[in-house]
Amino acid sequence: MARKERISTLSIVRALAMLGVISVHATSETAAMMKTSSLFYGYTFFNIFFKYGTPTFILLSSMVLFYNYGGGDKLQPQVLGKFYKNRFRYVFIPYLICSVFYFMLVQVTWYPERSWSEALPVFVTKLLTGTAYTHLYFVFISIQFYLLFPLLLMLFRSRRVVAWAIPLGLALQWGYVLWNKYGVQIPANGSISLSYISFYFAGAYLGINFHKVRPWLDSWGRVCSVRYKLITGSIWLLWLGFALLHVQIWYWTRSTGKEMNSLIYELLWNGHTLLSAIVLIQLAFYLERRLPELGRRLLSQLGDLSFGIYLIHPAFLALYRQFPWHRGSASLYPLFIFSGYVFALGMSWIIVYGALRFIPGASFGLGAPPRDWMQNRKIQTSAVEMIRSTNAS
Repeated sequence: MARKERISTLSIVRALAMLGVISVHATSETAAMMKTSSLFYGYTFFNIFFKYGTPTFILLSSMVLFYNYGGGDKLQPQVLGKFYKNRFRYVFIPYLICSVFYFMLVQVTWYPERSWSEALPVFVTKLLTGTAYTHLYFVFISIQFYLLFPLLLMLFRSRRVVAWAIPLGLALQWGYVLWNKYGVQIPANGSISLSYISFYFAGAYLGINFHKVRPWLDSWGRVCSVRYKLITGSIWLLWLGFALLHVQIWYWTRSTGKEMNSLIYELLWNGHTLLSAIVLIQLAFYLERRLPELGRRLLSQLGDLSFGIYLIHPAFLALYRQFPWHRGSASLYPLFIFSGYVFALGMSWIIVYGALRFIPGASFGLGAPPRDWMQNRKIQTSAVEMIRSTNAS
């Protein structure tokens, strides 16, 4: 099966998503604790507005897979075998390693009195529900998606299903939401792939139809048709409305202690994050054209390393929070939060870059290295083997 042209823009989308993820995690304690602060709305804004990160990763995963594999014939067994071999090495093994690491971290810091024999069944449960640490649900639902992928490929061989992919995904997701609210009430709801099926289906639509939708996605900041401008303007206005309402309802909830029907929060989150993914893709095309070379290369590298950074950045946030140097000062606290953001991003970036670049086997814990690094290694390995064979002869 011929490999399709790589969509370089998606590295920038991943970078923007990663910046959003760290913003949410860096402000998580603040949003819950600083209710009396005059900056509480600002903390809530950064904590809620940037919640697009993980859903965008989910949509992109689906988009890339359906771009590469969708719209054609049934996958050959050897192709499917290689697909699962790569996912096992670059997704499941890192998930397992990180689950062990973070569970041990929590065990030592929060539950030192609990014996390891008591902790083991707890760990197994958390491993099987994606809850060993707060951010690992994303990897867990990605594994579910990979298991379902051959079935979804069969489903999306139908042109009618592809045409209706986005409304169909929304219908399935909201059917599950209503069923979970009024029926089964699954505790670890956020670790179930059906909670994000609209993102999978939207990604499938964009991936299969990428060559058709690319001119529109790349139209922002260009001379384009009135139709493209109307579609873009409508989506961006709708996105902004959902995003601001999402922030506002959570500010009201956290500041008053009152709550609305959970379906309202679900609706605003779904609309905000699904539209955010589309907006970010358009923004990434624009940035790829307009940014200077250094800025474009930095964002692309951040995106290419984003999976590893996603896995380890909470550890650096947890370490940073052990040293509350602001000492309760209201004026220093915003700087403390921002510095934590920079520390978690910077240290994770450095560690992942160095490990994947220079440490053999680091991909077992941090995911796949960028494709060009892998290609360079293959070239270097081939050159070394050629030299050895020449010397031997």
